[in-house]
Amino acid sequence: MNSVTDRPAAISLNRPARVRLELKNLLDLALPIMIAQLATTAMGFVDAVMAGRVGPRDLAAVALGNSIWVPVFLLMTGTLLATTPKVAQRFGAGTHSEIGPIVRQALWLALVVGLMATGMLFSAEPILHIMKVDPELIGPCMQYLHGIASGLPAVALYHVLRCFSDGLGRTRPAMVLGLCGLALNIPLNYVFIYGHFGVPAMGGVGCGWATAIVMWVMALGMAGWERWAPAYQSSQLFSRFDWPQWSVIKRLLGIGLPIGIAVFAESSIFAVIALLIGSLGATVVAGHQIALNFSSLVFMIPYSLGMAVTVRVGQALGRQEPREARFAAGVGMGTALAYACISASMMLLLREHIATIYTADPTVIRVAAMLIVYSALFQFSDAIQVTAAGALRGYQDTRVTMILTLFAYWGIGLPVGYALGLTDWFGAPSGPSGLWQGLIVGLSCAALMLSIRLTRSARKRIRNGLS
Repeated sequence: MNSVTDRPAAISLNRPARVRLELKNLLDLALPIMIAQLATTAMGFVDAVMAGRVGPRDLAAVALGNSIWVPVFLLMTGTLLATTPKVAQRFGAGTHSEIGPIVRQALWLALVVGLMATGMLFSAEPILHIMKVDPELIGPCMQYLHGIASGLPAVALYHVLRCFSDGLGRTRPAMVLGLCGLALNIPLNYVFIYGHFGVPAMGGVGCGWATAIVMWVMALGMAGWERWAPAYQSSQLFSRFDWPQWSVIKRLLGIGLPIGIAVFAESSIFAVIALLIGSLGATVVAGHQIALNFSSLVFMIPYSLGMAVTVRVGQALGRQEPREARFAAGVGMGTALAYACISASMMLLLREHIATIYTADPTVIRVAAMLIVYSALFQFSDAIQVTAAGALRGYQDTRVTMILTLFAYWGIGLPVGYALGLTDWFGAPSGPSGLWQGLIVGLSCAALMLSIRLTRSARKRIRNGLS
């Protein structure tokens, strides 16, 4: 899809036809992103299942490792998301020769950020001691993290190359490579977990090394794709070598770091709530994990829509069409809300059936079904806030977005959830229900504030006639 060439045909269309065309363009972008995100999520699921078959100790080590490396990964990749709107605006403007220099600087940033993330994982052992982790699990957990850490520079480079491709409106390579990575992850897990072809049996620890290899294969695959595919040649990414330029990297960080912090803030509040729920017993923890796991899977759809909206808004601004950027954001928000209606209805009607997919314990099913009701209720606010955040990335409006997100989650949602669930400030403590009610309040506040911010940013661009 080329959003530069599809624009002239859209000028003469009436509003319903414009909505249909924009929806088609949005879904053309979003569908491959959705599949790529689901493939990435499935890799974590495969690791857990295959490690669990070795034994509970291996599964516990992998689960602990994930609780440490996933937030670091989200902070790192969120910071690199600045590449997408930068590329999208220049692609929309038709200044393709300016794209390569920016992406080369983003790759330098990715290398540095990836190495920093690697260092963080290698030095994570004190965190395990602070968390009072069983000493028998610390060794295998750190070995698992060492494996993951060796692949983080690769995944950082891959993410920039993916953002480059997404910014051009070409999201299919990430889908293809994500599916290839998932297909490769399974046999590599088997080799490293059980020991084959001269590789020693590592148990659950082997999942980390298998994942690292997949990360490097995907990075090299994306680089090769963009090096040889004709669609990328006008950007001249591989035409020359550039040393780091601090002025450009600083601008990328100025946009990307707030995105990374905002993504980290949203993901970490779920981790904190899991820790708070940990004191309420194994049954409650299991029910919470079921509801959270399923809601995270459902969240991949609006998250992918938000990424596609970033591209559509950025390309419209690059074409000096701020009204079309606002229109693209509006269609994206409407699409996300329509999906929320479907997902919320499904979760309300099938909550007990969903819980039985994960467990046969009737007590856990009852707790999970109750929490899935709350998850269904925040589908609407979650869809709005993630899509609005994606549109604001297209406007390169990220600093205020970060502040609003931090305030909504940590200043409102978490305190409300803590007060309702674990204190008697508003009556008898309601346990996990109160904590999930706090999530609904936090996400609703985020949705409201980001929607207002998006409206103001769109109006400002239209008023100034700038992109």
